[in-house]
Amino acid sequence: MAWSQLPDALRTAVERHLGAPVVRADTQQGGFSPGVAARLTSATGERVFVKAVGPRPNAESAGIHRAEARIAAALPPDVQAPRLLAEFDRDGWVVLVFEDVEGAMPAQPWVPDELDRVLAAVADLARTLTPAPDGVAPALGVRAADTFQGWRRLAAAARHRDDHLDGLDPWARRHLYDLAALESGWETAAEGTTLNHGDLRADNLLLTADRVMVVDWPWASVGAVWFDLLAMLPSVRMQGGPPPETVFDRHPVAEGADPAAVTAVLAAVSGYFVGQSRLPDPPGLPTVRAFQAAQGRAALAWLRARTGWH
Repeated sequence: MAWSQLPDALRTAVERHLGAPVVRADTQQGGFSPGVAARLTSATGERVFVKAVGPRPNAESAGIHRAEARIAAALPPDVQAPRLLAEFDRDGWVVLVFEDVEGAMPAQPWVPDELDRVLAAVADLARTLTPAPDGVAPALGVRAADTFQGWRRLAAAARHRDDHLDGLDPWARRHLYDLAALESGWETAAEGTTLNHGDLRADNLLLTADRVMVVDWPWASVGAVWFDLLAMLPSVRMQGGPPPETVFDRHPVAEGADPAAVTAVLAAVSGYFVGQSRLPDPPGLPTVRAFQAAQGRAALAWLRARTGWH
C-alpha cells in the first residue's frame, strides 16, 4: 500500500508528530506485511520510516504491529535497531513511526563480506541482549508453543489419513514419526536467557556504512543464545549462502551448545517451515508459502546431516 492510502486522520496524526506536512513518501518494496512501508520526508527535511496495517486483508497483522511497538520501545539503547518514535492505533489501524535508516538489505545472493558483517552482528546482538531485559518478551517455549509442531501435526494427519503426504520430501516421509518425536523436546532444548529477534533474515537487516541494523521485532522471545543464528541459517542457504553446518559450529554463540538440543530445535524449525509451506496462502500474503518452502528445504538438508539418518 502507498502512504496516500492511509486514512486521512492517521496521516494527519503522523504529520502532527513531525510538526510539518509530508512532502515526499517513498514506498519500500518487499517484505510480507500487507500494508504501508514508506520512507517519509517532511517539509522541514525530517525523515522517518512508517509502517502501517489496517484490519484488512489480514486481520492478524495489526496485532503483529502492536507487538512490535511494545518490544521496540523496550529495547536497550545500545541494540542496533531503529528507534520507535511514535505509535498510532485507531479504528483497527496501527501505524508505527521509526527513525529512518540510510542503508540497504544484504545483496542476494549473499556475498562473503556482507555475510561476515551480519554474523558478527548476530554475536554482538546476543552479547547485548543476554540476559534479556525483564518483561520485554515471553519465553520462546511460550511464544512458539503452538508454532513448532509441524512434524507432529503432519504425523497426526497422516495417521488419521487426513494428509496423504503428497509432495513431502522422501527422507522426511520415511522418518516422519521419528521427526515428530525429535521435535517434541524442542521447548526444553531452547531454554535460555537471551532476547532473540526470532525472525532474522536478509529482509530484516539493513547494512549502513558502519552498522548492521536489525528491523522488525514482533516475534522476539527469550531463549537459547544460539536460536537466532540457527533460525537464520536456512534462509542464508536458500539465498546463496554456505551450508548452515559450516557456519553454525564455528560461530561464537554456538560455543558450548548441547548438540542434542540444537538438533531438537532444528527439527522444530524445519517442521515449521515444511508444515506451513503445505498450507493455503494466508489472506493478503500470496508469496509467503514459497518462501517458507525454500527455507524448509534448506533446514531439512541440515537436519538430515545432523541426524545421520538414512
